[in-house]
Amino acid sequence: MAEAPILSWEGLGLQQGGRWLFRDLDLHIGPRDRLALIGRNGAGKTTLLKLVANLIEADKGKRSIQPGTRVVLMEQEPNFAPFETLMDFALAGEDAPKQHEVEAIAGQLGIDMTRPAATASGGEKRRASIARALAQDPDLLLLDEPTNHLDLAAIDWLESWLNRFKGAFIAISHDRTFLKRLTRATLWLDRGSIRRKEVGFGGYEAWEEQVYAEETRAAEKLDARLKLEAHWLERGVTARRKRNQGRLEALHRMRAQRAAMIGKAGTAKLALESEADVRTKSVIVAENVTKRFGERTVIRNFTLRIQRGDRIGVVGANGAGKTTLLKLLTGELAPDEGSVTIAKTLHGVMIDQQRSLLAADKKVRDILAEGGDWLDVRGVRKHVQAYLKDFLFEPSLVDAPIASLSGGERSRLLLAREFARKSNLLVLDEPTNDLDLETLDLLQEVIADYDGTVLIVSHDRDFLDRTVTVTLGLDGSGTVDIVAGGYEDWEAKRKKPAAPAAKKPVRDTAPTAAPSSSAPARKTKLTYKDQRDYDLLPARIEELDAEILKGEHALADPDLYTRDPAQFGRLTEKLDKLRAEKDAAEERWLVLAEMVEG
Repeated sequence: MAEAPILSWEGLGLQQGGRWLFRDLDLHIGPRDRLALIGRNGAGKTTLLKLVANLIEADKGKRSIQPGTRVVLMEQEPNFAPFETLMDFALAGEDAPKQHEVEAIAGQLGIDMTRPAATASGGEKRRASIARALAQDPDLLLLDEPTNHLDLAAIDWLESWLNRFKGAFIAISHDRTFLKRLTRATLWLDRGSIRRKEVGFGGYEAWEEQVYAEETRAAEKLDARLKLEAHWLERGVTARRKRNQGRLEALHRMRAQRAAMIGKAGTAKLALESEADVRTKSVIVAENVTKRFGERTVIRNFTLRIQRGDRIGVVGANGAGKTTLLKLLTGELAPDEGSVTIAKTLHGVMIDQQRSLLAADKKVRDILAEGGDWLDVRGVRKHVQAYLKDFLFEPSLVDAPIASLSGGERSRLLLAREFARKSNLLVLDEPTNDLDLETLDLLQEVIADYDGTVLIVSHDRDFLDRTVTVTLGLDGSGTVDIVAGGYEDWEAKRKKPAAPAAKKPVRDTAPTAAPSSSAPARKTKLTYKDQRDYDLLPARIEELDAEILKGEHALADPDLYTRDPAQFGRLTEKLDKLRAEKDAAEERWLVLAEMVEG
């Protein structure tokens, strides 16, 4: 029997700018709900959380809440300006938490709450916001982009805390991995209405496509061309997702080629092409680079050859040296030892999501086309309204003031402006902050089609898995791991037991120069069982993928939970086992592949 809701809105409506942002919404939140709130930038997700928290008034509807229920909102961009220190911010307000509770959580997050608020970094402010919210002991926790500015260690800590949390939460997040791991149901805010499905974010995309397909069929039956035209964006989302599947396959092929060029010692080796070909394709060459700040060695003995078309991801905890490494590779910072050679033809564009560069009184047209109707998109002339459509904006927004755009829309506009510039190197510093999931799909597509080289610093694990060919992982000790693949590949390498490597000490002392074709690396002879696993596991992984997809589609049935909760539970449990088996199979095959390649 379902538990009574702890908070409800019935007939909720809110006007914004002379139009209904949403109308006649019914929302019921249970005491143990783990909800993902999904919707396009500008759909009203943040506004809905503020209505749930009773921070703004609705134009219509009735809000009901069980007595004694504590609702806490962790805002995406809280105002720190009035406060001298981070602790002053955390203890402000009528419902302020106790100081010792804040200090306990801050200690686990590694944040000094005595730090002046005016000079705190984005990551420090985000940790302070988390400490304040969690210390208030909420019954319903509302999280608006909680992972923005957090490093991987802090994200892991927050995920662990939420897994143990006894109350309910609603999360807005662009971090697919975060949502997949934590949510059990999805709220989809779409074109002024809200839908709920009793399936976590892992089943959202299949559900979304099902809804859009049904709407399209209904519109076709009515022969309503205008109605179909109104769905150009939604149909584009589905098509983009299918195209991105093809791009992911191409990405995996690129990773396999790059894996053959990366040696065990953590340096990029060149094993497939002649030295002349390699030098022609190389755009950045770092050789034995070391960088120190005072007595601390941030980067130690780092060697990497970056080629045209490489997509390089940089990951690690805050303070591990990601920005330093980026500056070394782009020539902004000189190494203390070693050298970095950059091709003279390399021309880069830095995209760092500085929304402050967008003046509130300017119009969209001013940002993209300097007030005109046309702009050059990497050397090709294009109408500004057509270009807006490419970046998921309604063309009619061309004369909208920047002040009317949501934070996510401003970030998307910055991406549109920077991607229009002609370049052969893109440097993206946390590009996914404040973007909705559909814009992330678009960004993935744009990066895949970009014919230059891309350097990405990001804590978004899923985004890295979808875009990069090589991951540079920093652990803060000065060592930089070089791994072919994305975040999951780097994580698998970190978790792999160290014992097998000790059996091959000769490989660890091998020179970093490229091995010649006349002296191939020795390969390990597999046992019968190992060889059988190596041969059969790829087919089994494909079977598991198919079974997982089938299960996700079954869970996407909006009536399944109500109709047959036992079957829903069995399917969910089966999916968990299938995913675990797939993870184990992939890890086993990777280990065997390394043995085969020597």
